Amino acid sequence: MVATSDMLIFWAVVMARFFIPLSIPKYPLPGIIASLLLDAVDQTIFQLFTDLPLEGYQGYDKALDIYYLAITYLSTMRNWSNHFAFEVNRFLFYYRLVGVALFELTNLRSLLLIFPNTFEYFFIFYEAVRMKWDPRVLTKDKLIIIAATIWIFVKLPQEYWIHIAKMDTTDWIRANPSNVFILIGWTAVMIGMAWWLLRDLPPMRSGFSIAAHHATFRFDSLRAARVKDNYTSKRFFDDFIHHELIEKIVLVSLLSIIFAQILPEVRANDVQIAFGVSILIIINTELSQWLVRRGTQWRSIVKEFIVMSIVNLILVLLFDFLLARYEGSIDLLNTLFFVLLLTLNVTLYDRYRRVHLWSHAAITEFEESKKGIEIKNN
Repeated sequence: MVATSDMLIFWAVVMARFFIPLSIPKYPLPGIIASLLLDAVDQTIFQLFTDLPLEGYQGYDKALDIYYLAITYLSTMRNWSNHFAFEVNRFLFYYRLVGVALFELTNLRSLLLIFPNTFEYFFIFYEAVRMKWDPRVLTKDKLIIIAATIWIFVKLPQEYWIHIAKMDTTDWIRANPSNVFILIGWTAVMIGMAWWLLRDLPPMRSGFSIAAHHATFRFDSLRAARVKDNYTSKRFFDDFIHHELIEKIVLVSLLSIIFAQILPEVRANDVQIAFGVSILIIINTELSQWLVRRGTQWRSIVKEFIVMSIVNLILVLLFDFLLARYEGSIDLLNTLFFVLLLTLNVTLYDRYRRVHLWSHAAITEFEESKKGIEIKNN
């Protein structure tokens, strides 16, 4: 019988891994570092303070890793003012997501080396810069060099170390304590390269900007009406097939395939899963847009999440009923966990994508007006 204290520790860690990433949109750098640290020590906590078997936790551990990375990506929609940096990070995120999906389908560990998690460290670098500078000072060339440096000199060695060589840093240092100097030297080189990349930036501002700054989107404002008239936003609100819907289907389909591979007792095949979540996302999106066109505003993201969770639960139960007719099935408990993570990601996507469209339109308008004034003065 499992001890009560063991279960309390287990659920405390799991709840922390669920809720701490939700701080990333508001406090990006502290949130991502806390999520990284908790991911690194959660199983150590279980080993030291409980007698729980950890075999069943592995799948949920991987699912929670993908969950907090998805939250991290979605927060860039809400917060990032440097549009090129956002595009680079979006590529890095989907590149890694495709690699993880292929790895879960094939179990080829080399895929994790080919598709390294550059996204996460690029995010950390950007947010570290944002604490002392306006990140729009980062030029396209500088951002490409930063991404390439992280990819080649940080993530490739790390992915090889973990997934190909299957080495543990603690064991490596324990076997030869002098190895710690190699690690210190490598870290110093990375810090030196970061300084070299930032050396020509404007003077740092005073203090630290820990909380993220983002545009406030309101459907009932005059500016929202103006932005809604432009082509990009009009597609987002009115058209049935549009870029945002396609991206959302790709995002959630990849997440679903990964979750299905790592969570136990998911018996639907990949085609069934991708088809099912695509239908779910289309219904969610069109329902959300229908409510917007009728003037409904989600003033609380919690309220939106609860409503969409109920809608998705009904849809999943219907999907389960239909799947049984084609010799497929899903485990209810795992499905509830699965749908909870997906619904949260979809809810955040819908809200933060609107903020992204709004802020990008505002920045573009400001830059165009600034150029117009400069031309007029010249």
